[in-house]
Amino acid sequence: MFSDELLKYDWDETTARIMSMTSSDVERALSAEHLTDRDFMALVSPAATPYLEIMARKSRMITEQRFGKTMQLFIPMYITNSCTNSCVYCGFNCHNKFHRVILTPEQIKQECEAIKQLGPFENLLIVTGENPAKAGTDYLEEALRVCRPYFSNLTIEVMPLSTEDYARLTHSGLNGVICFQETYNRKNYKKYHPAGMKSDFEWRCNGFDRMGMAGVHKIGMGVLIGLEDWRTDVTMMARHLLYLRQNYWRTKYSVNFPRMRPSESGFQPNVVMSDRELAQLTFAFRIFDPDVDISYSTRENHKFRNNMATLGVTTMSAGSKVDPGGYATYTDSLEQFTISDDASPAKVVEDLKALGREPVWKDWDRAFD
Repeated sequence: MFSDELLKYDWDETTARIMSMTSSDVERALSAEHLTDRDFMALVSPAATPYLEIMARKSRMITEQRFGKTMQLFIPMYITNSCTNSCVYCGFNCHNKFHRVILTPEQIKQECEAIKQLGPFENLLIVTGENPAKAGTDYLEEALRVCRPYFSNLTIEVMPLSTEDYARLTHSGLNGVICFQETYNRKNYKKYHPAGMKSDFEWRCNGFDRMGMAGVHKIGMGVLIGLEDWRTDVTMMARHLLYLRQNYWRTKYSVNFPRMRPSESGFQPNVVMSDRELAQLTFAFRIFDPDVDISYSTRENHKFRNNMATLGVTTMSAGSKVDPGGYATYTDSLEQFTISDDASPAKVVEDLKALGREPVWKDWDRAFD
């Protein structure tokens, strides 16, 4: 399991290595055919800042070689904000006093129908809080069965599950799973996740192994930019991706690194990442892993997303509502976080086409497997 592998890497030592990288290290990484974690550290280090234009050109070239001039579009659907965790940065924190919503199968159906009115979406991300007693595997299985007639590709972003539960859900229409480790800093992890099942670092970290063992078609990874030093966190994630590719090579992978925004709980990010730094990170991941899907959500503003649409990003959300029932049922329920890009799906498509990108609503179906 990766939590054991992670013990090989000291957080502070990794940070020091990143900060000690030189221009020679960056140039070696840019010329390497197969990059190591050391090369990745060079590309996200301060020493790479003068090379951003070179990195951008290489990132664009690799992206077009591997993905063409396309942009995969998806939309999230939150079906419950009920949660037993007390994550200090999340609006769904169990100590926040607000009305909790758990959508019924009929309400989920209404949400699906409302989403289809927004555009020909085929990629749906189903999102929940973490409440295994009230919204566990049985509930998720029913939600997948309700959504399957409307969407060809179903991904979940939910609490980490057992290998058996992941395998069970793949037989109910599940195609992919997204899970955010939030931070790989084991020492500080519990400071942000003091109670609830999410406070178990190992269970969450090893969830990706369980997805791989269950044969999940696509695994999405991510860290929250704003908790700990971002360069160190993403380096740990790059190491995790290397490990997963070696052990579960039949699986497809995606990465996401959203910059945190203020939440209902009043949490303010500890680390602020600039647009240039997020661009650098995007280029670094594309050069490090040419085949990984890089996803941007509506946490990022519309102008910046457009700027990055030709430089390495391959998947974007559009028209997002981050509150349960936000499309049709409960249009004023509490959001998990504040979105930054409220452009309509039609506007997103218009801008992508103006940039020479082809919006893709569907690129996979179980029938093709």
